[in-house]
Amino acid sequence: MFAARGFPCARLRLAGRPAARRSALLCHGAAAAVPPAPPGLPLLGGARRRLLALGGLSPSAAAAAAAGRGAAGAAPCEPRRRERGGPGAAGGGFRPSRVAVVVKTTRYEFEQQRYRYAGLSEEDLKQLLALKGSNYAGLLERHRIHTKNVEHVVDSLRNERIEVRLVKRREYNEETVRWADAVISAGGDGTMLLAASKVFDKFKPVIGVNTDPERSEGHLCLPVRYTRSFPEALQKLYRGEFRWQWRQRIRLYLEGTGINPTPVDLHEQQLSQEQHSRAHINERFQDQGSDISGPHLLPVRALNEVFIGESLSSRASYYEISVDDGPWEKQKSSGLNVCTGTGSKAWSYNINKVAHQAVEEILKIAKKRGSLDMPLNTDLVQKVTNDFNESLLYSPEEPKMFFSVREPIVNRVFSSSRQRGFSSKVCVRSRCWDACMVVDGGTSFEFNDGAIASILIDTQDALCTVLLEE
Repeated sequence: MFAARGFPCARLRLAGRPAARRSALLCHGAAAAVPPAPPGLPLLGGARRRLLALGGLSPSAAAAAAAGRGAAGAAPCEPRRRERGGPGAAGGGFRPSRVAVVVKTTRYEFEQQRYRYAGLSEEDLKQLLALKGSNYAGLLERHRIHTKNVEHVVDSLRNERIEVRLVKRREYNEETVRWADAVISAGGDGTMLLAASKVFDKFKPVIGVNTDPERSEGHLCLPVRYTRSFPEALQKLYRGEFRWQWRQRIRLYLEGTGINPTPVDLHEQQLSQEQHSRAHINERFQDQGSDISGPHLLPVRALNEVFIGESLSSRASYYEISVDDGPWEKQKSSGLNVCTGTGSKAWSYNINKVAHQAVEEILKIAKKRGSLDMPLNTDLVQKVTNDFNESLLYSPEEPKMFFSVREPIVNRVFSSSRQRGFSSKVCVRSRCWDACMVVDGGTSFEFNDGAIASILIDTQDALCTVLLEE
């Protein structure tokens, strides 16, 4: 039935054949969202080899790429640049002419916006935050630190005669992305995810700068020292002292009965203090033409993960799942997480990691049953714990996904043959009541009974980032 309708789960074997894949995507309108990649670098001969060598490829791989063959398992392509600011740089470095700087909304700004309709004075806001147990002075100080670091980044760019467009979350759109040669996120990992969410051009770099290193992990951003010495980072880009890193991303197809492909911005929903289900209802009424059967390629790509589950966390999620074209299995759980290599260090890691205490107790049981013939000590327990947890991580550039079933319910009706594992494709049919499919924690789609999602990776969706040489 699904094959006849062109359901992605039944036809994704085309993914390995570029011509067939492009033809299939054109049938679903994907070509406009993801333009086909050029056959190679926009540089020729020795210039291409120099850039690839500076980018971290071996001379043999660089020569192979220069001959048009590329490097196995790599994407030896250079971002396109405007003629006035690109290939002329000595050593094959990267020198953008236009940069969009996407700035995060600080907690101080968030609280201001949240109560903007109440007409609160600054003193009223201070008292309200105190009642909530928040430190007004602390929030203001973090806001000032962030603002100072943003100004440093913008001034550094303008001192290099780079045209800068500074945009906030609400102002960031596809037109801004088209205008820019590169996008810089000024915030933390959340801002980096936001900046990446609207970039569909594989050859447009997105670079993260952590503007509050003391309070933000900034795993997706440049090393912390470049926050206060951003001109040094720019010089390394000019000299080619970096490596292009293509972080793989997840694409989503949605089809079925009563689906609504209109996304809900969870940040905006939080500002409006609107319930999640109510936000989806409002979006549905605004888009009366959203009741389509699909398959529909959703206008987002997941850099970290996709989560599927009931909006009410205390309610079990009921769905059917098929992994890599395998049989469908009915499951009930606390939800399903599917991540990339980038996201393997985030939520997925915390779902699956084991604690030192759990490993110690398991090893004691094994020893008691005579299955373990070695002395137990803290070093052994810690080594086993670390080895297992490290096995959950993999490279952001690997084109594969890792799925995790959270707290599966197993009985004579529902099963969970695989609670976690690597995959190239995951298909989910919803049997939920009030569920959502959330991309990178910021964009949500309604995902209720009758909706079917196909989750997969296409290397054409990879996000171009940089790794600076230390």
